[in-house]
Amino acid sequence: MARQYNPSNVAVIGMEWGDEGKGKIVDFLAEKADIIARFNGGNNAGHTIEANNKKIVVHLVPSGVMHRNKFNVVGNGLVIDPKILLHEIKNLEKNGIKISPQNLAISENAHVILPHHIAEDRQAGGKIGTTGRGIGPAYTDKAARIGLRMQDFVDDSIFKKRFGEEEFYQEYKGYAEELKPYINDTTAIINDAIGNNKKVIFEGAQGTLLDIDHGTYPFVTSSSATSGGVCTGLGISPRKVQSVMGVCKAYKTRVGNGPFPTEITGAVGQKIQKIGREFGATTGRERRVGWFDALIGKYAVMVNGIDSIALTKLDVFTTVDKLKICVAYKYKGNVLKDFTTSIKILQNCQPVYEELDGWWDDITKVRSYDKLPNNAKKYLRRIEELLKVPISIISVGPKREQTIVARNEFLV
Repeated sequence: MARQYNPSNVAVIGMEWGDEGKGKIVDFLAEKADIIARFNGGNNAGHTIEANNKKIVVHLVPSGVMHRNKFNVVGNGLVIDPKILLHEIKNLEKNGIKISPQNLAISENAHVILPHHIAEDRQAGGKIGTTGRGIGPAYTDKAARIGLRMQDFVDDSIFKKRFGEEEFYQEYKGYAEELKPYINDTTAIINDAIGNNKKVIFEGAQGTLLDIDHGTYPFVTSSSATSGGVCTGLGISPRKVQSVMGVCKAYKTRVGNGPFPTEITGAVGQKIQKIGREFGATTGRERRVGWFDALIGKYAVMVNGIDSIALTKLDVFTTVDKLKICVAYKYKGNVLKDFTTSIKILQNCQPVYEELDGWWDDITKVRSYDKLPNNAKKYLRRIEELLKVPISIISVGPKREQTIVARNEFLV
């Protein structure tokens, strides 16, 4: 796909193991968009938004919800826990954010997470560190063609025929009645909007290395978290994705089990973890932290066709004396310059680092690239050189206004 400047729609994709700050970036971009559409995952996602003196965590509702007059779409690629979705809607309304079918549509073809999915996940998912939310088992039933779609869930004649004898039926029948007004043909909605030149943001959950096909399998999620998932998860042509923005942190984090070549242990790792408040928005689990890994970055650029990068949490590195960037792996005497999804290699390789000087200036109030410390700019430039992709957005804090636009031509 040729790079398009000033695109009408942008896919926002995690470049790592999730938790990159996609919620903040989507919220920032949403100001100039018309529609924000989630295309994958479920309530294993936790997108944190800090704006208008509020801090909101959304798990299923798209991150454009804090902007008025924006239409939000939950696509067919998601699996939805109706109990959690209704709780989320009510929580948003408690915070003064009105939710109705006028600003939220849920795909009739999204699949439903039921109690037995959650029970199965909690029993079996611990080995790979899942969130225990029933995501994997619901996708398993979808692939096995025994899942329950939202359109069938809200049609009581179908729902009762399949699950009327189950203990949860009466409770979930109530959820179905509440959600019925939101169920819609979201594929038609999205395609009509694109056809009418509306500005659309495709919001990804999780990240490239958690993708079911392209991640560090089996330590992955059960959906397509890469840019290809936009098309299958919303029902649009690849030709309609005009630009892809990858989101990555200034350092790396990972929740749960699985290989992590640049993981930092000791005092420096603890310092970054503490300053960055590295705890999962969904699970509260402590995130593992590591140095920036250019092999992962190049892999994400390749797999997703990334046009520009939104780099988050640059401010966390303030007062870290020496910064490292991994530029290769050593494995059994060989130097590897390309990422691999081989668990055996990732668990046994040694990272090869370049070292750069850090900075001591507080950058949380900086609003232009030119005013960043020289060493911060050197760090950013080196990442651009290694990944061969420009950085368009730099986040220097969790709030919406703590954002630097470096390359405006990549934004909607």
